[in-house]
Amino acid sequence: MSLTPSAPQEGVRTPEVARTPPGATRATPAARARRLASPGLAALLSMGAYCLALAAYGGYPFGPRSRAVNDLGNQFVPFHARLWDLLHGTARGDLLFNWGSGYGVPFLADFVTYLLNPFSLLVGLFPRALVDLPVFLVTLLSIGLGAALMTVLLGRLRPGPGALRALLGLGYGLCGWVLNDGHADPMWMWGLVSLPLLGIAADWCLRRVHWVAGTLLVALAWAGNFYTAAMATLATGLVLAVRLLTGDGVPGGGGRVAPSSGGRVVGRAAAMAATGIALVAPVLTVTFRASRAAQPPPEAVYGGAPPLLDQLARLLSGGHGGAPAPNVFVGVPALLLVAAFPFVRAVPARARIGWSLLALGIGASFVWKPTILLWHGLALPNGSPYRAGFALGGVLVMIAWLALAARPRGRELAAGAALVALLLVCCRNRGVMGPAAWVVVVGVGAVVLAALPARDRLARRPRARAALTAALLCAGTLSAAYTAFTVTTERAQIPWFRPKLTLSPGALATRRGLTARDDWPRSRTDPGPHEFADNDPLLLGGEGGAYYSSYVPAATARTLHGLGAGWYIRGRHTLSFEDPVGQALLAVRSAQMPPVPGGGPRGAYVVERGRPAPLLTVRRGPLPAPGTAPDTVFARQERVLGARVYEVPRLTPGPGPAPQPAPGGWLLPDRPLPAADAGAVTAPSTGTAFTVHCTPGGLALWYAPWFAGEVTGPGGPTRAVGRWDVTANPLRRLGTVPADGTVTVRFAGPGHPYVPERAVGCLAPGRLAAAVRSLEGPTELTAGGHDLTATLRPGAAGTAVLALPAVPGWSCSVDGGPARAPGTLGGLMAVPLRAGATRLSCAYAPPGLTAGLAAGGAGALTLAAVAGVAATRRGRPLARTACPNSAFHPNL
Repeated sequence: MSLTPSAPQEGVRTPEVARTPPGATRATPAARARRLASPGLAALLSMGAYCLALAAYGGYPFGPRSRAVNDLGNQFVPFHARLWDLLHGTARGDLLFNWGSGYGVPFLADFVTYLLNPFSLLVGLFPRALVDLPVFLVTLLSIGLGAALMTVLLGRLRPGPGALRALLGLGYGLCGWVLNDGHADPMWMWGLVSLPLLGIAADWCLRRVHWVAGTLLVALAWAGNFYTAAMATLATGLVLAVRLLTGDGVPGGGGRVAPSSGGRVVGRAAAMAATGIALVAPVLTVTFRASRAAQPPPEAVYGGAPPLLDQLARLLSGGHGGAPAPNVFVGVPALLLVAAFPFVRAVPARARIGWSLLALGIGASFVWKPTILLWHGLALPNGSPYRAGFALGGVLVMIAWLALAARPRGRELAAGAALVALLLVCCRNRGVMGPAAWVVVVGVGAVVLAALPARDRLARRPRARAALTAALLCAGTLSAAYTAFTVTTERAQIPWFRPKLTLSPGALATRRGLTARDDWPRSRTDPGPHEFADNDPLLLGGEGGAYYSSYVPAATARTLHGLGAGWYIRGRHTLSFEDPVGQALLAVRSAQMPPVPGGGPRGAYVVERGRPAPLLTVRRGPLPAPGTAPDTVFARQERVLGARVYEVPRLTPGPGPAPQPAPGGWLLPDRPLPAADAGAVTAPSTGTAFTVHCTPGGLALWYAPWFAGEVTGPGGPTRAVGRWDVTANPLRRLGTVPADGTVTVRFAGPGHPYVPERAVGCLAPGRLAAAVRSLEGPTELTAGGHDLTATLRPGAAGTAVLALPAVPGWSCSVDGGPARAPGTLGGLMAVPLRAGATRLSCAYAPPGLTAGLAAGGAGALTLAAVAGVAATRRGRPLARTACPNSAFHPNL
């Protein structure tokens, strides 16, 4: 690489080009141990500080307080339980398909999104009942590895004392993004590792070495979690651009990179990134296709940039509260050094300007909608729009190291301290500025201001220097632990962060009961509507309808909703059927249900057993077409069942507050209800009464998917939580039809709620049992990991209907004939059968997998070709010296 010469600056040590000449002596074990000492120290300090904070708080695994808040309990603990099942061969399905959730859903996209952090594999080493522990270790070890790798990267930016690099690595490992955003998302924690991994690969590009190894680092970063890897790749590209434009940290140091050389570096980096990403192409193609086929989330709206002082306050360690803003603090030592960086004259002015503009630009990009979309893959996320905070945290740590490696003078540090003091004063009234922030910033800042200059003055007194270094490390570790403790404590006060039960004793007992009753694939055993987690089937076993994922297929969500199941988050969290016909249609023989229509205390559930339709039924003759009757959930269920089982009269207003007619239903008077916990109900209300007349002894059910309020029938009151398009109530039971055949139902809710005119249906006695008995099943049915095979009864003809939502990727063949995509009946899979058919086989293949494997193969061939060229050139010494600027340097 040609560099424009530049005189070295005073106090700046010029790094040497890291190339090993032929015949050079390899590093001794002692030298290798010394190189590993500072990364190891950073890992131990960051993990130790995090554990110390949890122990002080009493959090799991050091105390009784659960970590399973929000998606950690609802998604990631259950998904790791599923990974345990896969590793031990007990899963209901395989990597491609999950028979246990959503009555059968694809799984590969979930696996590569939620479970490819390499540390997740540790779950297989622990008992399943302790799955929370390895999930905690995923976070803890990611913190340690991220801190260690950042320490290595800092050493490649500038040489300098390993202990001080470890101090800044500690700040990165427990940065604000980790404590506020990443701690509850084990897969995101790989982003903390990806940023320094990609930074090391980019540094190798600058030095024209290790192209093959750098490509593998890119692949490792993207395989572990492609979402955060994309953010880390963007940040690394910006850092590489600054290093090229300023010549900072480039071998030869201090000068501007010649355009021709810079172009080769950019080309080398682009080829490395493209090949590394191609190696893991199936991760991208499968998830892309799954995302396109998924139920769309609720529309995300960006409320605008937070106030500037709220943004700046997030640079200060110590708190959690305040207005939403990017969490970017990286510890007080790094903050002081970043503030001092513009004043450190030993750093070339070009580098100070370039790096400062980079940090300011990234910070501004976090709060401008077009660039927020860029950081998040052109999609505004639901939840926090500041998920890329770790990228700025990493850049701030790099800037802090550039300042520290230049040995800043006391007056330069004092100038930085003045900026921090001004920041403290300006942000004193911000929500994040609690007492902890003042204690941490002022206390640790004083230690840093006293110890750093003194350490440089004591160059000839190693023991004194070691004592000051130890003081800095202790102050940094204790402040990081205190900050983590404060953030965790403040977050626990938010009601929304109520932990889930996950694998509590009640959940374990439920799992044992499900296992004892399981009869798959002849029928399903459904964990039911209770909530140990939002993904109870993954956590507990069985074959239920609950499923919470970003990849819920739209076909699944709409099919289950159309047949009467509930959902949350606009269908990205499906629920089990609670009515007998829905359970019969989906072959649910055993289900856990609330003891009364309105539910009861958490864990108070009863097991209901029924005689459902077989998982596969053969319908002779043409499938029933939609009738002329009103399109209600009752009519849709009857069409799929193939029999009339309901009486569906119109609602007749009764005594009490009169409703107002509306198209297809009624608008009710405004009746605000007292607040109640989820699942709890109040005393019977005096809401609007309606009556219907049905056959005595039948079961009355109600269905108003978007109604919010209270519904009271013969069986008691039920709390409804519907909200248009976002939260759908399931088809629920009202109670037994009285002897006079008159069912009175009361609806009460706030805001003039709407109730359909056919919101109540009555299941006539004996009709469902007769309909189920008339359905013909196979003589034999087997389910593999992602396939089904059925032996049909002699003379089968018509249509085979499988109690399985028809999602893209399924293909079926009859008697070994060509495989074709199945049709649908009410959203369930339906396969035409010719007369005399004897065997039906269906298999699932994830859309996008073939294309991804092809791209991955191309990436592997490219990598092998480059490695082969490198191996050939290593055997030709003359060629090495003749082509010093070759894009394929011998140290690939």
